[in-house]
Amino acid sequence: MTQATRIEDVSVPLGEDFPEIRESVRRICANFPGAYWRDLEQREAYPTEFVRALTEAGYLAALIPEEYGGAGLPLRAAAAILEEIHASGCNAGPCHAQMYIMGTLLRHGSAEQKSRYLPKIATGELRLQAFGVTEPTSGTDTTKLKTRAVRDGDHYVVHGQKVWTSRALHSDLMLLLARTTPLDQVKRKSEGMSIFLVDLHQAIGKGLTVKPIRNMVNHETNELFFDDLEIPAENLIGEEGRGFKYILDGLNAERTLIAAECIGDAYWFIDRAASYAKERIVFDRPIGQNQGVQFPIADSYIETEAANLMRWKACDLFDAKQPCGAEANMAKYLAAKASWEAGNACLQTHGGFGFAAEYDVERKFRETRLYQVAPISTNLIYSYIAEHVLGLPRSF
Repeated sequence: MTQATRIEDVSVPLGEDFPEIRESVRRICANFPGAYWRDLEQREAYPTEFVRALTEAGYLAALIPEEYGGAGLPLRAAAAILEEIHASGCNAGPCHAQMYIMGTLLRHGSAEQKSRYLPKIATGELRLQAFGVTEPTSGTDTTKLKTRAVRDGDHYVVHGQKVWTSRALHSDLMLLLARTTPLDQVKRKSEGMSIFLVDLHQAIGKGLTVKPIRNMVNHETNELFFDDLEIPAENLIGEEGRGFKYILDGLNAERTLIAAECIGDAYWFIDRAASYAKERIVFDRPIGQNQGVQFPIADSYIETEAANLMRWKACDLFDAKQPCGAEANMAKYLAAKASWEAGNACLQTHGGFGFAAEYDVERKFRETRLYQVAPISTNLIYSYIAEHVLGLPRSF
């Protein structure tokens, strides 16, 4: 692992970088226009061809070190990849998790686990797309999760339930967070949870039941039910009881990359709104000549550019191995807000046509709304900043 850069040596370059990567991603996305995504949504189908194209181009292995067959790129490059996917009108949601989930395996897995799994994840032979954390009763209060994993000889036996576990039916592997020591037996509530790597092909139907949840976007997400699921002890990642700390390590990357997707969405909305406003003629002049149409689009552009700067700051701090929790949270907040407001402006600019599926505005509008809630809600970001940045009393 490379050493951390001193905080005073961290700089945030301005402008569009990784131009070759961006252009390559745009060329891939051009093969998957709006009609492709509308057809998938109508059939509630997974974008297998799109995910395969990104995998074969090596983009889903961008953050995997070269020694394991990946590109070994910085988070800043991964953010550029996801931004371009969304700015092109596509959706990285069906596959983006692999970029940040594998970090737990990379940072805390054993040498044997990394050499066994990471090369196959890099080539696409294995998909690590599912992350079982959230539960129906505890929600974001992760330390109160009830899924238990009890050691029994050379394996663990798991009982419990997860919800909103995305891509479980299109992944080979899943990271699972379960409590290995009861809550009333630990000194700190964040202790006693462990991370396991689950082979989904072996687990489904043999102690694991997957129940899809229909939702407002074409996003495969599920409830998981564990009933005497056996996981080999060798699939424990890191030390038993330290799983909560391990997942926290990856949250900054997750939030920064989601911010990149939101920024891509926002630029897509702004481009579509501005183009339509120039072309749509009402009362013998383009509607974009009216300030009532211009101003919301201009406001969205301003907000997006500001969010973009915080996104890059979070990326560069992360890549320099510097603390970036505040920046990652603020980037996610600002970008999700910018994309949602840009979506509103775009829909309003299109008027009735914004609700027509063939324009793709309503699809992207629904997709970007998710990030007001996931992977962390706006209110929890407020709480984080209030407590950890402003020094205010913890509110929960």
